[in-house]
Amino acid sequence: MPSTVIRRFDYDEDSRVLRVIFQSGDIYAYFDVPPELPVEWRAAFSKGVFFAERVRDRFDYQLVEKARRRA
Repeated sequence: MPSTVIRRFDYDEDSRVLRVIFQSGDIYAYFDVPPELPVEWRAAFSKGVFFAERVRDRFDYQLVEKARRRA
């Protein structure tokens, strides 16, 4: 199911970093994410619910890029 919150995500297994690109265009990196989590996320019916329950506020994170806002 397409998400109204999450545009896409990718995972680097070597560094255990999960990059999440939101529909807003903001990009965040989440650190020390176990490799099974992105697999489970891809299989989840609701990407937004999965993010809220299993990612947000559970891992250290950093804003990588703030989306440019149109005037």
